[in-house]
Amino acid sequence: MDDDAVFKALADPTRRHLLDRLFEKGGRTQTELESDLPLTRFGVAKHLRILEAAGLVVVRRSGREKLHYLNPVPIRVIHDRWIDKYTVGPASALSDLRSRLEESE
Repeated sequence: MDDDAVFKALADPTRRHLLDRLFEKGGRTQTELESDLPLTRFGVAKHLRILEAAGLVVVRRSGREKLHYLNPVPIRVIHDRWIDKYTVGPASALSDLRSRLEESE
């Protein structure tokens, strides 16, 4: 897995939106995914190709349709490698303090 490809894919709000849609319900066609986006069919296809190349989307053929599914594994790997280590110790304590201060306001 290429961390850079995953970060690049996640950096775009349209691609994050597509991932959110696939998280809600997998097995969507491109037509379903593009229904609420202000992009052309070709624009959505480009975003889906980037997500697929990063391993975030898996495509399965069902007859003439291509169904898109979320693959959460690359996100979990990124979490474990880049995020999880920062949530322990001082960073976690500061985050907890901030939450408690916001609650007391």
